Amino acid sequence: MTKRRMLARTGIAAVGILALGLMAGCSSDSGSGGSDESGSTLQKAIDAGSITIAVADERPYSWVDDNGEAQGATVAMHKEIFKALGIDEVKVVESDWNSLIPGLNAGRFDVISAGMSILPDRCAKAAFSDPEIMYTTTLMVPEGNPAGLTDLDSVKATNGDVKLAILAGGIEAGYAESLGIENTVEVDNAQDGMDLVSNGRADVFAMTAISLNWMAENNPDAGVETTDAFVQVIDGVEQIGAGSTVFRQDDTELLDAYNKELKNITGDPEEYMSLVGDYGFTEENLPPEDLTTEQLCEGDLS
Repeated sequence: MTKRRMLARTGIAAVGILALGLMAGCSSDSGSGGSDESGSTLQKAIDAGSITIAVADERPYSWVDDNGEAQGATVAMHKEIFKALGIDEVKVVESDWNSLIPGLNAGRFDVISAGMSILPDRCAKAAFSDPEIMYTTTLMVPEGNPAGLTDLDSVKATNGDVKLAILAGGIEAGYAESLGIENTVEVDNAQDGMDLVSNGRADVFAMTAISLNWMAENNPDAGVETTDAFVQVIDGVEQIGAGSTVFRQDDTELLDAYNKELKNITGDPEEYMSLVGDYGFTEENLPPEDLTTEQLCEGDLS
């Protein structure tokens, strides 16, 4: 089942124009979590000709290569969008996943570029752009899949006989908690999760399908494989995976300007693919037009 068909089945309907006030408040853009006479984050970035983004090592969304250069689908989109806003240089900070939002709010960087899932608890702490990337989940297992795992329900069915690796602060950690899976180990990044499965310290690693498929393909000697992608069901509700860019809640001017340019990309499949296609993404990853950040922040998946 494709993501578009899955979304159609779940009956997502348009709920009107995105209510930015829900996420970002009504205060002026500051870049440091409060009023600042020196100007907004957007204006500072335009004046400086640069903006600082944070990435996590989650390929192919975003990572830093051996030359210190940022790579990935979200980075490609951000370079295009910020250039359109008059910001030519994109500086990069690498962070563990669980430190991204705290680091953003502490002012260590201006934007999170990691395809982060839009979830109610995260919306309480930061502001999310319009949806950018849809995704499903998969499991990374040892070659041959000795435990015969297919999804997180199958992990639960082992009654703790297999150890599940999860990304600290990742959406899969929430799935595991909701399902009552207790035999888990948290990792700071995707590479650590694959390493645990590869060396036998974990039986399975759960994360987004695009990431784990990319890692398995690019690490043929790791002794791992991935299961078929799936949409996790919690309490009878299919969990919609939609990621976007993250801003401080006070940075409303920057968020508004970003969303305006983002529509030029997500509204044009050819343009979208020109930026993300080289990283394994397809038009199936395009969010449906009637899916809003407001819906996802409210947890409205019905």
